[in-house]
Amino acid sequence: MPDNPSLDLLTVLDTADTIAVVGCSATPTRTSHKIARYLQDRGYRIVPVNPNYDKVLGEPCYPDLPSLPAAVNLDIVDIFRAPEHTADMVRSTIERVEQTDEHPVIWTQLGVSTTEAKAQAEEAGLPYVRNRCIKIEYDRLLA
Repeated sequence: MPDNPSLDLLTVLDTADTIAVVGCSATPTRTSHKIARYLQDRGYRIVPVNPNYDKVLGEPCYPDLPSLPAAVNLDIVDIFRAPEHTADMVRSTIERVEQTDEHPVIWTQLGVSTTEAKAQAEEAGLPYVRNRCIKIEYDRLLA
């Protein structure tokens, strides 16, 4: 369950259209790639974020969240980075929010959340899902 009991994961997943996958790999055997493909196959628009690639899963890949065009409306920012980078990814999300005024759900994959990242998201008023696999939750709630 997310830390915020009012955050309904079924509603989050059912109403989302676009998911930024931060740390998305172009390597098909990497978990971030497999889950991004899984989500893409279920109709979500995937926006890969990784400075090491130009394209992933047929989509343009951006070096960071503030580099995404403002016309891309993010519903979920799914973080696949090591915990020591999670707070930076939340700060990057907040920077994008300040540019676009959107309020995506910050979703941290298993073992990725930190106390600092969670506190930053809460302070910015962004919904936060801690240490949950988006694929597992999709399978549990929508499959």
